[in-house]
Amino acid sequence: MILLVAAGLAGGYFWTGRPEPVRAPEIVRSAPVAATPAASVPRAGPGSEPAPGAGGAKVVVDVGGKVRRPGVLTLPGGSRVADALRAAGGAEPGADLTGINRARVLMDGEQVLVGLPGVPVVGSGPGGGAGAGGLGAPLSLNAATVEQLDTLPGVGPVLARHIVDHRAEQGGFRSVAELREVNGIGERRFADLEPLVRP
Repeated sequence: MILLVAAGLAGGYFWTGRPEPVRAPEIVRSAPVAATPAASVPRAGPGSEPAPGAGGAKVVVDVGGKVRRPGVLTLPGGSRVADALRAAGGAEPGADLTGINRARVLMDGEQVLVGLPGVPVVGSGPGGGAGAGGLGAPLSLNAATVEQLDTLPGVGPVLARHIVDHRAEQGGFRSVAELREVNGIGERRFADLEPLVRP
């Protein structure tokens, strides 16, 4: 009797432990997910597009010197110097670009000069302008950014913005003496700045 019960239990275990065919799961197709916008990081490089600034802001820059199509250009906010050069048709053959920071983000109203002799290197970042504190070559009023002008003695961010705005309205400085026409620059401040800048 015990042997029959044991044989029955062993047969039950054997039956439940047998391999069974398993069906593969059905392929579930989900609806396409809208691409999540990547972080807004302006990129510069061959074939890249400038990332627009918030609200589709624009920057107006003057590109001059040894470029194929010099002139005043309107670019999306967040554009880089490389984008401005590309929009101006690129640099002319043989133009020296070693002193130009092509990765720098452009500011509205600034001027980018390419390959002109005697033009100091500008646009290397805040505090990177030549002529700050009387060191190096005089700072170009027609090429300096707000940050670079801010490094000059007695010039803060507000006055630096006035200089750039005046430059944009008048089409650039033809002489250092025109600096007197900028709102906020009196005779004493002009006397301090005159040896440190050039048109």
